[in-house]
Amino acid sequence: MGVDLGLVASLLGVLVIAFGIILLRLLQTSRNSGADNNKQLQGALRDLSANQQQIVGSIKVITDTQTTSQAAIIKHVESRLEEIQKSISSSLSGSSVKTAQTLGELQQRLQTIDKAQTNIEKLSGEVLGLQEILSNKQARGIFGEIQLKDIVSKALPSDSYDFQFTLSNGKRADCIVYLPEPQGNIVIDSKFPLEAYNAMITNTNEVDRNRNIQQFQISIKTHIKDISEKYIIEGETADGAILFLPSEAIYAELHANFSKLVNEGFESRVWIVSPTTLMATLNTMRAILKDERLRRQTSHIRAQLDLLYKDMLRLEGRIINLDKHFTLASKDVDEIKVSAKKASKRAFNIERFEFEELSHADTNEKVGSVETEKIGEDELSKKIKLI
Repeated sequence: MGVDLGLVASLLGVLVIAFGIILLRLLQTSRNSGADNNKQLQGALRDLSANQQQIVGSIKVITDTQTTSQAAIIKHVESRLEEIQKSISSSLSGSSVKTAQTLGELQQRLQTIDKAQTNIEKLSGEVLGLQEILSNKQARGIFGEIQLKDIVSKALPSDSYDFQFTLSNGKRADCIVYLPEPQGNIVIDSKFPLEAYNAMITNTNEVDRNRNIQQFQISIKTHIKDISEKYIIEGETADGAILFLPSEAIYAELHANFSKLVNEGFESRVWIVSPTTLMATLNTMRAILKDERLRRQTSHIRAQLDLLYKDMLRLEGRIINLDKHFTLASKDVDEIKVSAKKASKRAFNIERFEFEELSHADTNEKVGSVETEKIGEDELSKKIKLI
């Protein structure tokens, strides 16, 4: 575009200079004679016309070139703009897809966070409820009984235990398990010394901590004594009882730092267990119950085996008798075949009028065979009826 404009400006400059030269010539020749002036003027005009036509042609060429260049440039620009538009559209489309995917993932994560938040709130409420339960002594005792009931009901058959069972001394046990002799029925009682335990582990003051340790020991000793006195009755229960601690932490603390208390429990025939060790103990009891039930059923199984043995002997005898009957029946069938064959032969001879004189032996044989066949048929009928 810049080159074409410069060329046009140059041609216009040449044209102006040519007009200037022509005008100067006219001014110079105006002083000469008229005929010469006219000739010179006509020549100058012809030159001017030729130059003008030349300039017009050049301007037309320049204009056409410029138009073509402009069209090519416009087409190139339009093509470039179209490519740029497509690229921008593709980029925007890709960005839109990625944005939508990112928003979808973000929404899923937000939903997951909402669920987690809901679970956390629910768990917080349950923790607060558990804290309220554990802060109340009566509610804490009920909590221990519920946990004991859940563990026992999952480990033992339903007919091998009872809850809130009243003994002959009027004391009510949380649970009693019916075990066979020589073990005997064993009582399980739930105790939860949480207050003394929390005071012992949270207090940092040495003097107060020692006092809390003494209170914790006194609490455990009191529970051991109560269970030993209330729930071990000679001739009614086993010679021991179980103290159930519904907390693994208290059980671990007791065995880690207070082994003397555990030994005192052994001496008083009171076995201290946690939820985990109670489950193991109950599994052992279940094995004992299974063995006892199997022992009780042994006599019934032996009696049934004796009856089965007699039935087998009776069946064997009947099979032998049936085999004998089938053997006799088979023999009779063979004799029937022989008689049928003879009868068929005689019928054939009669049909052909071929008679043979019968000897006295043949007559006896005939009579005997008829009687034998009759007796055989009677016996066969009797055997078939027996079968």
